[in-house]
Amino acid sequence: MTTKSPTRVLRTAGGLSVRYEARAAVSVLGLALLVLAAAVVLIGSGDFPIAPGDVVATLLGDGTPVQQFAVMDLRLPRVLVAVFVGAALGIGGAVFQSISRNPLGSPDVIGFGQGASVGALLVIVLFHGDATAAAAGAVVGGLVTGAVIYLLAWKRGVHGYRLVLVGIGSAAMLTAVIHYLLTKGDLVDATRATVWMTGSLDGRDWTQFRPLFAVCCVLLPFVLGHGRALRMLEMGDDAAYALGVKVERTRTLLMISAVLLVSVATAAAGPIVFVSLSAPQLARRLTRSPGPNLAASALMGAALLLVADWTATQAFGDRQLPVGVVTGVLGGCYLLWLLVTERKAGRI
Repeated sequence: MTTKSPTRVLRTAGGLSVRYEARAAVSVLGLALLVLAAAVVLIGSGDFPIAPGDVVATLLGDGTPVQQFAVMDLRLPRVLVAVFVGAALGIGGAVFQSISRNPLGSPDVIGFGQGASVGALLVIVLFHGDATAAAAGAVVGGLVTGAVIYLLAWKRGVHGYRLVLVGIGSAAMLTAVIHYLLTKGDLVDATRATVWMTGSLDGRDWTQFRPLFAVCCVLLPFVLGHGRALRMLEMGDDAAYALGVKVERTRTLLMISAVLLVSVATAAAGPIVFVSLSAPQLARRLTRSPGPNLAASALMGAALLLVADWTATQAFGDRQLPVGVVTGVLGGCYLLWLLVTERKAGRI
């Protein structure tokens, strides 16, 4: 059972007061420092290693020309894509798990990630589209899938287990579509599609980062601003109505925002699996705080993806792996543990 940490109130001279939980605040600060440290280490890793102090100096404009090229042109865009993809997946997973009130209500379990993948594969296999077109296809596929699952799960509102069950069924059908598309493409397109499906940060540059950054700058603050309403929704629709939350409007807007975040993240790096499943749960266990823990989930997602990318590129010698392989292995183990835990608790 989660133990709630004491709530404190910070008051300013102007009369503004902010309520916060000490453990949650410390956890968020610690996660932010971990993300910064992991980013510096990852930027300095590679065939041309750079010490952390030199990485920081280069970021501040004091590096040598070689260091400037390695850091600013080659490695920084990849690391920033990892940070924002991880944050988008983490906060998207937190939204869906809160709305469904189920730890299995994750975008990569209930079909939204698969829908984005189908959209990208349709563009690659049927229309021979380039990387930009495939990214657009992923966004459209994610949005269409989100709309279909929402409509199928609707019955006088969208409720948790109905959303999860409809999503799992949709994920199974979309997975079959993915396999069918891979068999229909020619060798070149099928190979491109398979590489994209593994989820990777290789070759990511400012082209992939800019649209991802623009969407996250709009949607991350919007979702964070609805953290209290989302916390009320976890108490049930009736309680949320009584507390003044416009339930269906808030739920719909948050679901659209989460689908967009997951779709854009998938467009930028491919289907990075299990980050959206594990990040919110790990954040909740770290903060020991009820509610969606949106900021902690976003930072946990970023930290997980940075650590997974370092593991994929450095832990196996010359044999570098796509980051999606590492998150898939670790996330699969976490999913098994979560299923066993939920079954012992009598929730499934």
